[in-house]
Amino acid sequence: MTITYEWRGGFDNAAVNALHAEGFNHQPSDVNWLTRVHRHSLGWVCARHDGDLVGFVNVVWDGGAHAFILDTVVAGSHRRLGIGAGLVAEAARQARTAKCEWLHVDFEDDLQSFYFDACGFKPTTAGLIAL
Repeated sequence: MTITYEWRGGFDNAAVNALHAEGFNHQPSDVNWLTRVHRHSLGWVCARHDGDLVGFVNVVWDGGAHAFILDTVVAGSHRRLGIGAGLVAEAARQARTAKCEWLHVDFEDDLQSFYFDACGFKPTTAGLIAL
């Protein structure tokens, strides 16, 4: 199976909304991802198999040294094939190219092995305020 990764690749809002709904277990929404990523992101990575969108990750940033991974998602039929790690690896390469010094991610406990082992993130102390 050949997977291609494209930095700032073109995509259809409906495809990302469907992928996000499946990956995060919620009803499909009508988010305008194109507007969102063009307004707030350093970039994003699309993973494709035979032209179909099978993975997506958004990379937001502060305009300087810090980039942040958001919305890492892979289609259920394509999970456990290394696609998520490939998305994050391409995001890290591109953030490094943009002269970012740090790539941050937050995640739920059940994803520790993915982010620490498969993607190479290191544990840190962080804080969060629920708004």
